Amino acid sequence: MTEETDTAATRQPENARMPLPERGYARLTNRVLVRVSGPGADKFLQGQFSQHLDDVTSDRALRAAASNPKGRAYCLTRLARDGDSVLLDLPVSLADKTLTQLRKYLMLFRGTSMDVLEEGVIWGILGQDTAREIADGEISALQNAGDTLSSDSGLLIRVECDDRGTARYELWQTSGNHPDFGSAPQLTLADWQATEIAAGVPSLDEAGWEAFVPQMLNLQHLGGIHFKKGCYTGQEVIARMHFLGQLKKSLFRFRSSGRIMTGADVKMGERTVGTVVNQVSFEDGSVELLAVIRHDAADQTLSVEGNALTLLPLPYSVPEREQDDE
Repeated sequence: MTEETDTAATRQPENARMPLPERGYARLTNRVLVRVSGPGADKFLQGQFSQHLDDVTSDRALRAAASNPKGRAYCLTRLARDGDSVLLDLPVSLADKTLTQLRKYLMLFRGTSMDVLEEGVIWGILGQDTAREIADGEISALQNAGDTLSSDSGLLIRVECDDRGTARYELWQTSGNHPDFGSAPQLTLADWQATEIAAGVPSLDEAGWEAFVPQMLNLQHLGGIHFKKGCYTGQEVIARMHFLGQLKKSLFRFRSSGRIMTGADVKMGERTVGTVVNQVSFEDGSVELLAVIRHDAADQTLSVEGNALTLLPLPYSVPEREQDDE
């Protein structure tokens, strides 16, 4: 990469392009990689995250949440094997706060460490052709979200398609070997964030810290909750909500106009019925967002900060909503 390209890659733009590109790559400067190593790595992670560590293998990297004892998520991540270590990703804005929280439990596991991978870089990749360039043409093993293979630069992970069915991947670069993206165009961070919203994938910032039970963020429909694993922090609340059918709010996708902040209230008239989780602005002035909304309000007239919301589809189903309609 040239110095000019590297500077452009780390710059965070305000707006995504419209229509969204179907191929290319973006450097995800809003996230960092963390490595957990040592004899107690699996036991430590098993006790804090909603994913079963036995299912995290060299070829499967799975989403997970870490929650407080009340079942409120403070971390949404993905867990991936890298040799004898486990990697996870964190938002830059919450990394220190999240690591401080997790280290309260790490103290119990002598000889186990958890540190930011200083040389680590995360790349977002759109389109199978771009992924083939990185994997020297062989990506047949990457069929489903979470499928993983090793490359010279790190781990290439298939992630969820967006609402157009566009194939999406992430490259977790764990070494100084910069990937070869071939002729693929460079995208902005906002472009990638727009595909995340179109894929129905939430992310947390300070406003969302410990605000939602993971099911409210549709994490169970992104493969991020293992309901049959043993105890972990917050598990009792998460399991109760699942097995007793108590989920009354979940993640919806909307379009609007005007500037909208994460954490803003979603209104039905004067009544607050939800909260904005994440959003992205487009060049044409429109905004797309994910918000946790009460199921009984989702088909009503809604607004955020005076801006009307238009409901958009998610690329996966949320059966709990249909149960509430019965």
